[in-house]
Amino acid sequence: MRNTMFPRLTALAALPLAMAAAQVQAEEMAIATILPEDMTNNEVYPALIQFKNLVETRTNGEITVSIFGNSQLGSEVETASEVQGGRTLQSTIITTGAMSSFYDDYQLMTAPFIFDNWRQAWAFFDGEWFADFMSGTIEETNMRYLGTFDDGGGFVAFTNNERPIKTVEDLEGLNIRTEENPGHVAIMKSLGASATPLPWGEVITALETGLADGQFNAPVLNTTFNFDEVTDYTTLTGHVYNSAAWLVSEEWFQSLTEEQQQAIVTSAREAIAIGHGMSGALATASWVESCERFEECYIMPPEERARMAEIATPAWKEWIVNDFGIEEEKVDAFLAEVARVGEAVVENDMANYGQ
Repeated sequence: MRNTMFPRLTALAALPLAMAAAQVQAEEMAIATILPEDMTNNEVYPALIQFKNLVETRTNGEITVSIFGNSQLGSEVETASEVQGGRTLQSTIITTGAMSSFYDDYQLMTAPFIFDNWRQAWAFFDGEWFADFMSGTIEETNMRYLGTFDDGGGFVAFTNNERPIKTVEDLEGLNIRTEENPGHVAIMKSLGASATPLPWGEVITALETGLADGQFNAPVLNTTFNFDEVTDYTTLTGHVYNSAAWLVSEEWFQSLTEEQQQAIVTSAREAIAIGHGMSGALATASWVESCERFEECYIMPPEERARMAEIATPAWKEWIVNDFGIEEEKVDAFLAEVARVGEAVVENDMANYGQ
């Protein structure tokens, strides 16, 4: 009788080598974010979990995704610098200020009052024009753009100690803490307030000591960091839209097969959609909480937002063209596309549901 044991032993002996080869072929995609690894208090981490599940399933484990939250791997600038090489870190998510330090044109996202609502913002960020606009990151930074998250829900709200801000005149004479971003400083000054640029770690102390009368942030941050304990009034103006760009190493991306690249791109697009919905829900819930915790809350109506925009936008445009150095034609094209998208959203809604 023929002995079949040796072939079986040979196959078993080869199994560890085959497993090792499979492990060598598996690609690791490490993603960094400064946000907590929490499924309930931010929109990015849940979206990245879905991305991980989709990519690992669609590639049959050829790509494994690891998520590092809470700034475990460093600041936004540090992680983006690491992603440019793509060796130890393949992807990161960075907010406007940090993104602008790598890709100057992203400073356009500091424009005041650019969006009237979330659907306009999402249609703009997810549209062909913005994808083409962000394609410049490949050549300039060696990073590929995957999508935009709404940082903290996007739209910001003032909090201050002096009075409710219901009109542009109510900003007159207030000292507002801003990020260390000249664009935000230009906006505040144009609206009659003075601006005190401060790093995040000094905001509470500035409000407690009177160095600043107020500040602005997304409602989810205003409640999470208990700004109601150091300020009395909050107004949802949406004069700034905070965003965060999702980037992946171009060098690493090009090392993947076409099928793997497709899995990364299509999974990222679904993750971005999940992030949009969750950011809107979190921002809405946080605004309701703000109205329970602050002495008074107020949502600025469209007419007053438009009035403020007529003052702030020209001042911001003068700064970004003359001081920051972005060509006026590029600024005008950006603002025109934002307006076009807003009009298209309304027209499509009425065409589909209003007839």
